[in-house]
Amino acid sequence: MSGQTPSSHPDPGWLFTEFFSFQRAHALKTAVGLELFTHIDDGAVTAPTLAERTGAAERGIRILCDYLTIVGHLTKQDGRYGLTPNSRALLSKRSPVYMGSMGDFLLNEGLLQAFLHLPEAVKQGGAPPDPEGPLAPDHPMWSEFARSMAPLMDFVGERAAAQLTASGPATKVLDIAAGHGMYGINLARRNPQAHVTGLDWATVLAVARENAARFGVGERYHTVPGSAFEAEFGSGYDLVLVPNLCHHFGREANVALFKKIRVALAPGGRIAIVEFVPNDDRVTPPIAAAFSLMMLAGTPEGDAYTFREYQEMLKAAGFRDVRMTPLEELPWKLIVAVS
Repeated sequence: MSGQTPSSHPDPGWLFTEFFSFQRAHALKTAVGLELFTHIDDGAVTAPTLAERTGAAERGIRILCDYLTIVGHLTKQDGRYGLTPNSRALLSKRSPVYMGSMGDFLLNEGLLQAFLHLPEAVKQGGAPPDPEGPLAPDHPMWSEFARSMAPLMDFVGERAAAQLTASGPATKVLDIAAGHGMYGINLARRNPQAHVTGLDWATVLAVARENAARFGVGERYHTVPGSAFEAEFGSGYDLVLVPNLCHHFGREANVALFKKIRVALAPGGRIAIVEFVPNDDRVTPPIAAAFSLMMLAGTPEGDAYTFREYQEMLKAAGFRDVRMTPLEELPWKLIVAVS
């Protein structure tokens, strides 16, 4: 015997679990689609009652709920299922912060297909340019993003708006790649004098306008359809928001966009970027650093950029006083610079 302790032996079970990890995401999305967490919250806590509520087979519900218990999304005692704190808060539609719709975007067919071609992306250093892919004009993926990710981005946008309104003027605001509109909408909700212009594809802006009306700021929410790289921004903005956009593009494209933004800002105006920002080691913090793989699989040149890289790009575009702050309890960072 080599004298190895049992804990030092290779663990094939670990490898089995890793290769089967795709099951977790699809099981969760299936459960959300069946509204299992909401039904359990409403008191349907056994496989027979859940099968009746969902219209699914009792055997299917039992196996799915048992799996969700195994991976920590449900509890089970004496044949009765229960919610965990996270599943009650985020996956039951009875919760005011329900975010189960995220799976519609994060597990959409386009993203799944991108990862099926990950070996090619690794070899080439990025996904091949695709004139009909996600970066194409008016791609339907972004309307889906706007609808399914709005609950989460409302959560993020509220925290970003709190910091931005406390640190400077935000009366005339441009929200680039507005999507759901929640970043600009949260600013408008905090400042009754603020007017926000959302820029995105026309089909996406329809979702932003719906949200603006729902939150009572529709009369102060304006739109400009088109590409951030081609549309006319206007001028005199106090603040330009760039949420979750820069990671799709290479450094040269980002610098060009930042230069265009700087021209649109009033003297002393601010650019505010919301992004996943890894540390310089590029492996921490985990969520932000891991996002680079998504960009490798899905874009030709995109990346999760470090703060040092954002400093370099913003300064190359003529910005100064580049600062980064965390957003409370969230993996995103807020980067602000002055024109």
